[in-house]
Amino acid sequence: MKAVYALIIQVENSTGIRIGSLGNVLFNIGIYAYVGSAQSNLNQRINRHLRKEKKLFWHIDYLLNNDNTKIMKVFIKKGIKKEECNLAKLIGIKGVAIPKFGSSDCRCKGHLFLIKDDKFLKRNMKEMAIKHNTF
Repeated sequence: MKAVYALIIQVENSTGIRIGSLGNVLFNIGIYAYVGSAQSNLNQRINRHLRKEKKLFWHIDYLLNNDNTKIMKVFIKKGIKKEECNLAKLIGIKGVAIPKFGSSDCRCKGHLFLIKDDKFLKRNMKEMAIKHNTF
């Protein structure tokens, strides 16, 4: 299934994290939404994000590898790759973009947002069930 997704991530303690080519980025305590896409193998992509042990490749890998972060929810929506940027723009209305995070292959401000309210995601997307023991 071709899909776009949003990971809702809790940062439990303010922390600076080296994010690949972006360098050191400060993440304040709060809830973040990360937008990605999977044009095949959606379940494998989500499961990879849920694992702490993995090779660090994408910007999101560096954030999720940190002990101060955890994925709280995953939302999915059928859609082609271009829908990823459309979703990022929608979330950007409600959230504050982390500049260039996850958007090295597009013109978006970023694909990670500090966010106060994820209710608009629930209206537009389907929440995936996450097994508690995957954290």
